[in-house]
Amino acid sequence: MKGFFVALVIALLFVLALLLGSRNEQLVTINYFVAQGEFRLPVVLASVFFAGFLLCWCFAVYHIGKLKYALSRANRKLQKLEPQAAAKPAPLVSSGEVKS
Repeated sequence: MKGFFVALVIALLFVLALLLGSRNEQLVTINYFVAQGEFRLPVVLASVFFAGFLLCWCFAVYHIGKLKYALSRANRKLQKLEPQAAAKPAPLVSSGEVKS
């Protein structure tokens, strides 16, 4: 739920930036490898911001998924080992005794 609100705030800030930047009619030239194009500055800034946001979101989803998979694998191992540990009583060692 917290992530939803954060994404909503970011989206609202993005829309606000577009509204404020839409008054700027300056044209910028973007050179590609084989061509070039002229675009309005707010459109360029919005598309670069959105592309960066999506790229970062993809990396975050990948790493969160990897961590969740590792956690579920560790939980499965733990559940498999718990019955074995409960079946074997732990050896009792008195406080003065030293094991060698």
